[in-house]
Amino acid sequence: MDHVGFRPDGNTACSDADELRRAPRFRLLIRAAKLITSYGEFVCVLRDVSATGVSVKLFHALPDCKRVELELQCGDRFEMECRWIRGREAGFEFVGSVDVDRLVSEVGDFPKRSIRLGIQFPLTVITLAGRRDAFAENLSQQGARIECNNLLAIDQSVRLEGGGLRENRAKVRWRSGSQYGVVFDDTLSLHDLALLAARLQCPQLLAD
Repeated sequence: MDHVGFRPDGNTACSDADELRRAPRFRLLIRAAKLITSYGEFVCVLRDVSATGVSVKLFHALPDCKRVELELQCGDRFEMECRWIRGREAGFEFVGSVDVDRLVSEVGDFPKRSIRLGIQFPLTVITLAGRRDAFAENLSQQGARIECNNLLAIDQSVRLEGGGLRENRAKVRWRSGSQYGVVFDDTLSLHDLALLAARLQCPQLLAD
């Protein structure tokens, strides 16, 4: 994919970067977050934040869309526009005012939890009774929410495969109708989750 639309010319990039640096900056600890775009949801790592914007580490190229939403682990969302991209780092400017203290502390309306991506893809659930069709509805490093019309028991051990997800052993933790929450025996690294998300939603992003 040609990402020229996400790479401003040298003068613009310097100007935007300088503008973002004028506000007081807060150095963050490495902190996972996600970027919500018209192409899907993608993993990033927050680096710096100020009253005007943030810089993030990327795991792959970005889709060709200027405006995105940043979602933190506490569920807070911030609308942003991309101002520059250099390799696997990008700078975004907030659309509207932002409470920087709230962003840095991640004190939101919901408890802080690991990044969950709203990715849907078919799966096969393998049990001692055989193979069963299922559908993943979201995905995190630790597990997934799946839809399966076959009855699974709480604490039942299963194997999952499909959608680019390597075969992974998991355990059923909760059930609500035909929906199940499963926890992986071997958690995904943030890097693996990021690449899997790109492969499932927009594989062109992995081309370069």
